[in-house]
Amino acid sequence: MRVTRPMRALTGAVAVLALAGCGSGGGEEQAPPTATGSLEHLAAEAKCEPDMQTDADTIRQALCEKGDEKYVLATFATDRGQREWLNTAKDYGGYYLVGRKWVAVGEEGTVTALRGMLGGTMEEGSEHMNPGGSHNRGGHHG
Repeated sequence: MRVTRPMRALTGAVAVLALAGCGSGGGEEQAPPTATGSLEHLAAEAKCEPDMQTDADTIRQALCEKGDEKYVLATFATDRGQREWLNTAKDYGGYYLVGRKWVAVGEEGTVTALRGMLGGTMEEGSEHMNPGGSHNRGGHHG
């Protein structure tokens, strides 16, 4: 009986945390499966008409606007190319929504909303550009 109670307590605690949405920002547990596909397909999923900025063999990058919100959507030919790009870009701060061979970059609220449409993993850039958080905090618009 002593073994059962701790197991029940642990199971109950895990269930409560899962139902409470324990994590940063809340609502993240409701993200759909991570989207895949071309830049155009991802843009359609995000309800964006992409303004193509770079169309190369290794990277395709477009600007998207949704009202006052702007973000960059990029797709990559390889996982390695994506990781190298992210490692460099994150030095400048910012918020990144990362999927397989794609990234969306924008303000925290914009990227969080995109996660509800595209799935993916949230990442935050380096704080060394602005101590105390990303350069997107405090109303910076890029």
